[in-house]
Amino acid sequence: MKDVILLVDDHEEILEYISRFLEEKYQILTAPDGAVALDIANRETVHLIISDVMMPVMDGFQFCRALKENVETSHIPILLLTAKNTLQSRIEGLEIGADAYMEKPFSPEHLQVQIASLLMNRNKVKQYFASSPFAHIHSMAYTKADEHFLERIQEVILNHIADVELDVEHLAKYVNMSRPTLYRKLKEISDLTPNEMINLTRLKRAVVLLKEAQLTVAEISEQTGYASPTVFARSFQRQFGVNPSEFA
Repeated sequence: MKDVILLVDDHEEILEYISRFLEEKYQILTAPDGAVALDIANRETVHLIISDVMMPVMDGFQFCRALKENVETSHIPILLLTAKNTLQSRIEGLEIGADAYMEKPFSPEHLQVQIASLLMNRNKVKQYFASSPFAHIHSMAYTKADEHFLERIQEVILNHIADVELDVEHLAKYVNMSRPTLYRKLKEISDLTPNEMINLTRLKRAVVLLKEAQLTVAEISEQTGYASPTVFARSFQRQFGVNPSEFA
């Protein structure tokens, strides 16, 4: 599956120009202004946005701010393009949450490298969180909205961690989101499904309990919501490459 890039510019020839040298590697969506782009970002799965700054209806700065303040879209990296060659313009873009900033005119090669770097860095963070027993959930948050969302997810799971029946239905209800919205948001920000996030949060809580060395593996498996110590050990081994007893 190709990553989806949303291009936002009020000049159709610019959209066509950028699309031509990106469409081989990426699936391309386009929008003529920030308002249309915001609607697309809320409806579609988008992995990265490239937006002009000077546009009618909603300019790039307004679009970036709205994108980063909305919990459903705040995880999407955005690269701003501008003809303004001023330090103040660059600072403004970064202050409202832009992940990268490029001045026009730009070379296609430079843009390709920026895109690849942004996507690769996000993927590295996701992989690190999933594979490291001690990586904190905050490591995946790039905005305040992301941070609050992840904190809420973790809080709900930890509050119901001993409940073997905790699943995506319960999680969506507790965080007051629809199942599709919760699934899409979590998948994009962490590359995990809600059920995978529940399981990983259980395992990371087990890591803390193992480190404290006050409970047996069987007791920890029960406290973290696993049906049996065997299921717990198998899940722990699969996630972290070592069984709970060896880890302890």
